[in-house]
Amino acid sequence: MASPNHSPGDILEMARRTLEIEAAAVSRVREHLDGGFPRAVAMLLECTGRVVVSGMGKSGHIGGKIAATLASTGTPAFFMHPAEASHGDLGMITGQDVVIALSNSGESVEIAAIVPLLKRRGARLISMTGNPTSTLAREADIHLDASVAQEACPLNLAPTASTTAALALGDALAVAVLYARGFTAEDFARTHPGGALGRRLLVHVRDLMHKDAALPVVGLGASLKQALLEMTRKGLGMTAITDAEGRLLGIFTDGDLRRLLDADVDVRGAMIAAVMKRDPRTIFEDALAVEAVQMMEKFKVNGLFAVNAAGQLIGALNMHDLLRAGVV
Repeated sequence: MASPNHSPGDILEMARRTLEIEAAAVSRVREHLDGGFPRAVAMLLECTGRVVVSGMGKSGHIGGKIAATLASTGTPAFFMHPAEASHGDLGMITGQDVVIALSNSGESVEIAAIVPLLKRRGARLISMTGNPTSTLAREADIHLDASVAQEACPLNLAPTASTTAALALGDALAVAVLYARGFTAEDFARTHPGGALGRRLLVHVRDLMHKDAALPVVGLGASLKQALLEMTRKGLGMTAITDAEGRLLGIFTDGDLRRLLDADVDVRGAMIAAVMKRDPRTIFEDALAVEAVQMMEKFKVNGLFAVNAAGQLIGALNMHDLLRAGVV
């Protein structure tokens, strides 16, 4: 089939037209929201089983994304292919589940075939269609209108605006349930432990800090030379100075050493008590690692010591530890 020769301007115009049509489709869905929407949210909140999302073709792809969004925001959910449902997958459905069925026409044969079986099992049904008078809309406990004026496809055939509308409506449903459930950023992190947010919200100072034999520390009576040897052995670019009870009194860093050399101080004969910085910045081990990042950035330091409520030294970490953990 021959392809017409379109100019870049024609291509841009088609792209803009597509986006305008899809934006209008989402606005239309917004205008059609009614009392069924909060009832659907209540049904999902009251569900003691799982939410099962189903749809054929492009609606199925959208349904898979809706199920994933629900699952990641505190609502146990999965996608079930309607054709596979008729060949055994209906066994996954229980009477405590809520099914969300997507079909633009509302007449998908595969969906229609399993609706009576879903009802027989006692599952509740929310339909999301582009035809409020369709079979699926009538048979559902709650219907959500996802109708659009036209598809973005110039032939008005390929599912484009209709799938965008269904996706937006599914997002609205998931976000409303999230809001009503009181789902927090910490809850989100627990379902995304491998992501950046999970690392920022789940990793604590105690998970990263150096402690016990790896902790750089010398007593108040140590010489500067002893402190430098301790820094070299532990490799954190700093050492803590503590009293006999283990309370943190001071800190000495690589930067402090460079400043002493510039000041022509006799580093061979100096005692650590005379050159250390007193009252260093500290953090508790139960603090989030991201709080340690914020402190380092605020006070322009590369390391922190962790102490307990009595001010006793229990750990140390530096910016490299935070970088390796992916917190920064």
